[in-house]
Amino acid sequence: MKITEVSAVYPKWKRLPVGVWQSHFWQIVVRVKADNGVVGYGYGGGGEPACLVVNQHFRELVVGNEIETADDIRVLWDRVYALSLPYGRKGLPVMALSGLDLALWDLLGKARGRPVYDLLGGLCKPKVRGYATGGKLEQYRDMGYTAVKFPPGKSASEADVRYTVDMARQARSIFGDDALIMTDPYMAWDFDTTKLMADALREFNLYWFEDVTTPDYLEEQAALREIIHPINLAGGEHEFTRFGFTQIARAGALDIWQPDVAWCGGITETLRILDIAREHNVPVVPHRGGEIWGLHIIAATDCEDLAETHPERWEDSADELWLDEPQAVDGYLTPLDRPGFGVVLNEAML
Repeated sequence: MKITEVSAVYPKWKRLPVGVWQSHFWQIVVRVKADNGVVGYGYGGGGEPACLVVNQHFRELVVGNEIETADDIRVLWDRVYALSLPYGRKGLPVMALSGLDLALWDLLGKARGRPVYDLLGGLCKPKVRGYATGGKLEQYRDMGYTAVKFPPGKSASEADVRYTVDMARQARSIFGDDALIMTDPYMAWDFDTTKLMADALREFNLYWFEDVTTPDYLEEQAALREIIHPINLAGGEHEFTRFGFTQIARAGALDIWQPDVAWCGGITETLRILDIAREHNVPVVPHRGGEIWGLHIIAATDCEDLAETHPERWEDSADELWLDEPQAVDGYLTPLDRPGFGVVLNEAML
């Protein structure tokens, strides 16, 4: 089938507080159409600027290409990436390319009448264990979750350390000894704060610390791995392509990799990142893995049996961009068996 149309749009998201980057650079929807009438949709990052990248550059590179196999998508990915290098090997251009790649996988699945996980080799995991991100611990337990990631204090102040210890104590008490407990300061800690928090939280047996610093500090993260052990150091949501994860591997910077499928380069590049992870014996838990894009790749590969969810999202149906997206049942998610990624786009939000 030949690609005849490529376009991207920035959905009408709910109003967010002034200064929040998601107000301007959040997720875009990429649409590709083939000459057989099949339409594929993908999800990328970068907001309106990423839409310009897709609509003014990627479109020229993609329209007219034949897509019949996954290899065709990989070849096209490499060409688009190479021709966008002058304006960025990471960040916004790769986020835009992620949306394009996912749309092509959705298109191929729909054209073949098969779910994306089938194109990846079939289900390894008929259902995937979810973990809840947020602070409503008792609610998550009552929903059936056995894994949770809570927000910690953001500094080394006595108040923030005390708050973080209290949250960890509550989580362990509510979920029990066998649950996975994680925390994510979202790059707010530094080297010393991470050490301090690790010491303060030892008794609660946390599974990982996520994104303790910005991804630039690879040597520091490698040193922290040894210091905070047996707590794992996780990260990678703000790293891009296999080339970025190769640098993480060489530095020995992380115990657990968390590529974001809708940011790091799509399905195509996540598969390549998984190849590198296998070579270095590093487990992979995709960021936002409970969303359909990550869920298909978790279910069909040797990614860890763990997918991030945000239960509060399901409380506000006004922001439901993808209709029929799987929700956790008793703490587990099941990928849809419909063609492509299996969801329907809510056109009212475009």
